[in-house]
Amino acid sequence: MSFSVNPNTQAHVAIPSDLNDRATIDAFLAVNLGKKVVVVQGLGFVGAVMSLVCANTDLEAYAVIGVDLPDEANYWKIKTLNEGAFPLSAEDPKIEQFYRSARERHAFLATYDPYAYSVADVVIVDINLDVKKRSAPDMALVDFDVDLSGFKAAIRTIGSNCAEDVLVLIETTVPPGTSEKVAYPILRAELTARGLSPDRFCLGHSYERVMPGPNYVDSIQSFYRVYSGIDTRSADATETFLRTVIRTDEYPLTRLGSTTATEMAKVLENSYRAMNIAFMVEWSRFAEEAEVNLYEVVQAIRMRSTHANMMLPGVGVGGYCLTKDPLLASWARQNFFAGGGPLGQSEAAVSINDRMPGYAFEHLSRHFGRTLSAVSVLLLGVSYRGDVGDTRYSPVAHLFDRLCDAGASIVLHDPFVKYWEEKSLPVTSDLDAVMAAKPDVVIICAGHSVYKGALLAERLMALAPTFIYDTIGILGAEMVACLQTRHTVKVLGRGDL
Repeated sequence: MSFSVNPNTQAHVAIPSDLNDRATIDAFLAVNLGKKVVVVQGLGFVGAVMSLVCANTDLEAYAVIGVDLPDEANYWKIKTLNEGAFPLSAEDPKIEQFYRSARERHAFLATYDPYAYSVADVVIVDINLDVKKRSAPDMALVDFDVDLSGFKAAIRTIGSNCAEDVLVLIETTVPPGTSEKVAYPILRAELTARGLSPDRFCLGHSYERVMPGPNYVDSIQSFYRVYSGIDTRSADATETFLRTVIRTDEYPLTRLGSTTATEMAKVLENSYRAMNIAFMVEWSRFAEEAEVNLYEVVQAIRMRSTHANMMLPGVGVGGYCLTKDPLLASWARQNFFAGGGPLGQSEAAVSINDRMPGYAFEHLSRHFGRTLSAVSVLLLGVSYRGDVGDTRYSPVAHLFDRLCDAGASIVLHDPFVKYWEEKSLPVTSDLDAVMAAKPDVVIICAGHSVYKGALLAERLMALAPTFIYDTIGILGAEMVACLQTRHTVKVLGRGDL
């Protein structure tokens, strides 16, 4: 299911010249007198839903304030949240239910005013921390940098406004060592500068494991959590808070010995997965050369429980985590810990994965047999993952660019994406309409359920002879055999097709 920017709410709104929302916050607190205040810093894909989870917990009565920057990229979210429209399109029905419930309880407010931090008992940090990558024309990673300036500014804003006994809980994925070496000193310095005690606040780290899809809320509320604190008192405070918002009766918490350990756990989780995918890239090319169906090979190996998580070939890696988290770890080793060199294999995995869409395009070019100039190409799926509407760092973007460079005429279809924000393009969800355009090439790019069943097969069989290119192995053997009676079919990673 989808969770993406709702284009119907992203209107141009005037940003107030007087950036003071204190009266609104005070009125909100008056309605919620006696409740603990949770402030969520960042109203993006994680922070917006984390705010709703906190506002709807039955284990503690919280007044929740979401804070974001008063700029063109974010102010519209604040406005629409307060006016009754959730600014992110979410197919998980719980998100709309939780949003309506939070408003009925008068338990949630969005603001741009840092005054909110001064009334917080808990501040949850859910801001973006991006990696700036420089790539060669073939998308191979040349170098990268992690800019902590935005993160430091966000922590400084908390420290320059918060109470001295606040709990600051960082959920943002950061380079290992960031809580101890960056956030903790900044908070101490800011509190000291204000004449407050630098020894009373608590600092914890507990990374999110948000999974876009129909269980988006459950991936926050009903899922295992790893946590830690800068000291024992902070770890205890973090545990106490998490027990009020996470269903720890079914999903026990795991405490690690330091914030650096939990920060490492997050990037190691995703680095492991990224390397698993990169490993399969090499083998998929080998399978193509040897004319072997790698899908059936992997399925046979997966019968062993120790190898059940072996990956399958695909068009590439997308999303906000796997495309950068291994680099955060490598950067931390080189910048926070003396004598540590780069994590070479982790960096190589990112570079290999970034080039996967290019290989998918080259594979298409070889087998199509003629130039793609003026050829009508239908892309089925622009999301980075099946059954979600998340296009952040989608590998389909690079494939789209290569097709554009080749002069192809491209039609976009996705059942979960109405607007491809990164490309500023509308996307249709009407399968009949795109098939009526009579494409010369159909490329399956995302594993949406609608592409797996008879609906797509019927639409494809109704087309005139077409080149069908499955980049993710979604077409089963029976469907491929049926389609081959009318069309040319190629499946990436299946050397026998």
